[in-house]
This record gives sequence, structure tokens and C-alpha cells, in this order.
Amino acid sequence: MPSITREEVAHLARLSRLELKAEELDHFAEQLTAIVDAVARVSEIAAEDVPPTSHPLPLTNVMRADVVRPSLTPAEALAGAPAVEEQRFRVPQILGED
Repeated sequence: MPSITREEVAHLARLSRLELKAEELDHFAEQLTAIVDAVARVSEIAAEDVPPTSHPLPLTNVMRADVVRPSLTPAEALAGAPAVEEQRFRVPQILGED
């Protein structure tokens, strides 16, 4: 597997508008090479008969079922509100809109 050169790292740094020191170019070249090699190893292992997945284990919905139950009437809901207008909660204006 070809390794990432310090010139390629410098090019990527210029494209990303990053200013890197000379020792950082060598350091990042080693790290990027390790990352690319790791991805290549994973690609070699993946088999044609294994479907791609987003999670290693199957997901199940753990939410409870919806059950219709009695709730507050509009008047009961607004009873404790500090301000009411046209059967709605009245809140302070925040955007200066009319």
C-alpha cells in the first residue's frame, strides 16, 4: 500500500488553509498512512455476501405503544397560564414582529 507523502500532506494543508510546521507534515503523513492502511484492510475483509449495515447489531423499537387517554381541556390547560389571548398562551414578543 503506498504511503502518504509529506508533499501530499502539505498539499492537503494548503487546500484546507492550514499552516503546518515541517515536523507536523511528517507526523500527519504517518497518521494518514495508518488510517488509509486500516481502511484498506477492512475493505479486504468485507465479503460480497455480507450486506452493508449501519449498526453491528439489529435495532428494535423500544418505544411504548400509543394509548389514547383523556387529557386536559383547553380551558384547564390555560387555567394556570399567566396570560391568555384568544384561547392561547400569551408570550412576550421576541423578534419585534407584529
